[in-house]
Amino acid sequence: MKRRYDVVVIGAGPAGMAAATTCANAGASLLLLDEQDAPGGQVYRSIEQPGLVDRDVLGPDYYKGEELVQDLRRSQVEYVPSATVWQVSPEREIAFSVNGASQVVSARQVILATGAQERPFPIQGWTLPGVMNVGAAQILLKQSGMVGEGAVFAGTGPLLYLTARQYIRAGATVTAVLDTTPISNYWRALARGFDGLSGWESLRKGLQWKREIRAAGVPIVEGVTGLRVRGDRCVRGIDYCQHGRWLHLSTDHVFLHQGVVPNINLTQSMRCAHEWFPRQLCWRVVTDAWGRTSLPGVAVAGDAADIAGAACAPHRGVIAALGALQQLGRISNQDRDASAAPHRRALAREERFRRFLDQLFQPSESFLVPRGADVLVCRCEEISAGRLREVIAIGCEGPNHLKSYTRCGMGPCQGRMCGLTVTQVLAAELDRPPAAIGYYRLRQPIKPIGLGELAALAQVEAPAPVAFRSKVGAS
Repeated sequence: MKRRYDVVVIGAGPAGMAAATTCANAGASLLLLDEQDAPGGQVYRSIEQPGLVDRDVLGPDYYKGEELVQDLRRSQVEYVPSATVWQVSPEREIAFSVNGASQVVSARQVILATGAQERPFPIQGWTLPGVMNVGAAQILLKQSGMVGEGAVFAGTGPLLYLTARQYIRAGATVTAVLDTTPISNYWRALARGFDGLSGWESLRKGLQWKREIRAAGVPIVEGVTGLRVRGDRCVRGIDYCQHGRWLHLSTDHVFLHQGVVPNINLTQSMRCAHEWFPRQLCWRVVTDAWGRTSLPGVAVAGDAADIAGAACAPHRGVIAALGALQQLGRISNQDRDASAAPHRRALAREERFRRFLDQLFQPSESFLVPRGADVLVCRCEEISAGRLREVIAIGCEGPNHLKSYTRCGMGPCQGRMCGLTVTQVLAAELDRPPAAIGYYRLRQPIKPIGLGELAALAQVEAPAPVAFRSKVGAS
């Protein structure tokens, strides 16, 4: 491993793989750092060695990731799996840890492809053992072929139905799907009817998922306006409110989902400019047409910028890579623009449909701002919504103010699981727009690192990268 590269790509999901392959094929020296133990990211996790033999369970969309991985393996990419990036400086020095040993490399260009994370879903009982995000439930299925029997899927968004259908195809029993999509969203989405028609094939697949779930005898309960997970030491059931009436389902597993948002912890800690994105109700990093941020030499690709989905991610990865190659002087402006043109056309079609999806599946405010005083907002420090409101009432006016008074956001996750909720609780209590509230001021390192590891940094040898041009197995 070298100490300096033309390009360092962080994240080996669809956007990161496409960006790395494009740069490497253009002759740039490139290092790909990946927190997972094999390429694919969350969408194509374990794509080379899935935990299921039957390809019909996960469906053809999942196996589209095979081509991206194959292209990556044919390129000249140096790949370091199981690498936790805990710092990126404005001078583009990247510090990462592998197996308890840290290393620092530098780059002329950095492309961040850190992907998305599931939106917090703070309801009563959401921290009980047996409650998981739907994405985590899907990871168990992809990676290990494991399922939670008798689960209740609750929330909104395509992933909710996709994963429920995958569980059914895997032979698992599903108790129910509780859909919290506000009824008013359907009327607002109709105003974007032409955008919806641009993704007719995706709409058709979604309707097929619902038909398949119902055909398996699984009830789909729509118009759910309230949720409470029940249990003492673990989940014993879930209450849901429909048409003003509370009902109960017994279950040992509850899988929650209300969409995904960009993973901004790294870009926030780097002090890249960010903005509130009302359409997706989240913060996003400010980028130009080539994914470039406010920091010179730093670009963002894929859902780490804003949510566009797996179909868009490779195109956005290639566009970010072309921008980096032009900055390095390896291609001209004309070649960059010509190479990017087909990817921009593909993105234009996909992004029209994304506007429709954003309108249809925008979460209800009742699930974004917890109602009950005892609902935990910060899981790491066990800070409740009631405690936050008490501190806001005595004069706290921002996330960092709340952090100082309550330690909310100071745990191991560094605000990933509470940051959005804190912004929205403050906005609701102070009657201000989220853009005026702001976000946590995050500091590096963004992941836990031992003092001994940090002190020994200069003496640690670099981990050996996986050269994809060789015939090595997935690491």
